[in-house]
Formats: sequence, structure tokens, C-alpha cells
Amino acid sequence: MSDISSNDRIEWLRLSSCYLPLATPISDAKVLTGRQKPMTEIALLFVEVVTRDGHEGLGFSYSKRAGGPGQFAHAKEIAPALLGEDPSDIAKLWNKLCWAGASVGRSGLSTQAIGAFDVALYDLKARRARLPLAKLLGAYRDSVACYNTSGGFLHTPLEQLLVNASASIERGIGGIKLKVGQPDGALDLKRVDAVRRHLGDNVALMVDANQQWDRPTAQRMCRTFEPLRLVWIEEPLDAYDHEGHAALAAAFDTPIATGEMLTSAMEHGDLIRHRAADYLMPDAPRVGGITPYLKIAAQAEQAGLMIAPHFAMELHVHLAATYPTEPWVEHFDWLEPLFNERLEIAGGRMLVPNRPGLGLSLSEQARAWTREQTEVGKRP
Repeated sequence: MSDISSNDRIEWLRLSSCYLPLATPISDAKVLTGRQKPMTEIALLFVEVVTRDGHEGLGFSYSKRAGGPGQFAHAKEIAPALLGEDPSDIAKLWNKLCWAGASVGRSGLSTQAIGAFDVALYDLKARRARLPLAKLLGAYRDSVACYNTSGGFLHTPLEQLLVNASASIERGIGGIKLKVGQPDGALDLKRVDAVRRHLGDNVALMVDANQQWDRPTAQRMCRTFEPLRLVWIEEPLDAYDHEGHAALAAAFDTPIATGEMLTSAMEHGDLIRHRAADYLMPDAPRVGGITPYLKIAAQAEQAGLMIAPHFAMELHVHLAATYPTEPWVEHFDWLEPLFNERLEIAGGRMLVPNRPGLGLSLSEQARAWTREQTEVGKRP
């Protein structure tokens, strides 16, 4: 039997810095506490890869409020390290890109820039195999339970909150997440209780405090929310307060969810070792792409945790489909204008696309919102 080897090589990359405007400034508890300003746009880093044999891949990362220019600048510096490399060696190339910029760290902005390359290489591999990304990785299911967040922000008046919740359920979305964390906890309870009464007991309902409670407040609010049969209470404490989250998870029946703000597999490993969550919420672009995400998912499975990836449903529907126990994926339609394709939703679930790779292509609108672009190598 002859050896099988890959002779294909990466020849060309295009990096694009794209800014998605939001129709309405977005406010959560971090705005009410004065720690952040309302969010008005999302910065996207797109990476397009083409090989000598003509195979292509598309990947992306993102940043909210700040960091977009930094991600793009870092990506420009490290991109040449991929030229001439075998696109199949994804883990090896992740390490190469990481060490190319290791002096600024192996988490946070530097690895979030790597994430766009990593996703593009996985997209390329799945397209070349003519498989959806979930099938390439090994799927457990063809659809994933989904919940909506974008209709439940704190700037949304209560009456509109009820309208948004009904519209999401009628569209086929399976659950509703509401933002909480206002200075007056009674207002949080009023809003959540109103939505629970409006939707009834059979609709999945979650809340998210965006890290804005201290430990005594979190204890009180978790106890207050216990009768409302929530699927989870998300980020009741600072993202790095693993001991505090673990105490809440042990004390209350309502599951605790956290993890979206962590920026590496190592940080998630520390959270898991502390038993600080019932639901782990990794964000593949934030942790550096699919390569570290899969390491996190393996640790979560071994620890018996449930999983609900944060944001970026266009990517996470594939990754969630590969988790053994039933996950949730977060429905945000914000990124839809960037792509020509749309995800399908029915019966409370998001369908895994059957197109090769991520099943995405950049729209003309994404090109129009691009502020800066650079090419590396020569397109074959």
C-alpha cells in the first residue's frame, strides 16, 4: 500500500476588517452600572484562504465595543506564517500562529485573531470533503435547541419585551433569554415574572446578569428566581469568580451558566475544575477558534457539564451539534446581513446546514461595510 500525503499548500489569504452597525444601541447591566457604553456596532475580522489546488475557506472572529482594529493588526502581522503550509495541519498551524505572537500572550485579543484563521481552515477542510462542518467533526444531531437573546435587552420596555418574546416563539425559536442586573432587583423580577406569565410554564426561559452582581446580591437574586423554573441564571458574578459561581451552583436548583468571557482553553479548564457552572458557555471566536473550542468541549463532557455556546450561531450551530448531551445555541440575527445564506429554525430548534463547510459566503453588504483589507501571498 502506498503512502497517502497532502501536497496542497496555502497560497493566498485576504483579511477584512468589517463593522456591522446595530439599528438600536444595545444596553445590558454593564451599561447601567456605568462600566460600558451602549453597543452601536460589532467589529468582524474575516479571513479568506485559498490553496494551490484551488480549495477555499472562510473564517471569522469578532469584537464588541473595542478591539476590532487590534485584532486586524495582529492578524496582518501573523498571516504570512501560513503561506506554503499544508492547510490540513490545523492544530500545528494554530500553534505556529500562537507562537508567532506569543509575546502578547496566548489568550485574549491575540488568539481571537488566530480564531479567524482557524475557522477558515476548518471550513476549507469540510468544503474539500464536501461535508457540513458538523459532519466533518462528528455530529450527534441534525438540529439544536435554540433560544433568543436579542429581544430581551434592558433598554427594551416591558410591553415590547412581551411582543418580542411572542414573535420569537411564533418564529419557531425554543426559548427566551432576558437581561437582568438592574440596580433595583425588584424591576428584574417584575420583567421576568411578566414574561413567564405571558409565555406560560412550558416555554424555556433564561436570565443573564452579565457579571454585575456581587456575591450577596447574587445569592438573593438566585433565591428570588428559584420559583420561576428558569433553565439557567447566567453570569451572576464576575467571569473569573469561579469560587463564587461554584457556591451558587451548589446552593440552588436553578443551573448556573458562565464561560462566555473566558478567552482560552486553559481558563475554561480552571472554571471546570472549580465546578463553577452547570452550563458551560464557550465562545469559539473568543477562545481562538475551533481547535481550542474542541479541547474545552472534551473537558466539559468529561466533567458531565451541559453546554450552550455563546453568540455566533452561524458557527456554533455546527459545534453544538457535536456535543454528546443536548445543548442550546444562542439565536442572534445580528450577523445575518453579512452572509448570503440563512439558518433555518423550526419546532424550537436550529437546523444544521447541509451545505459544505460552514455553509456561508460573504454578502455584498459585508464588502460594503469593510473599512480595511489586506492580501497575503498570491492568489492561484
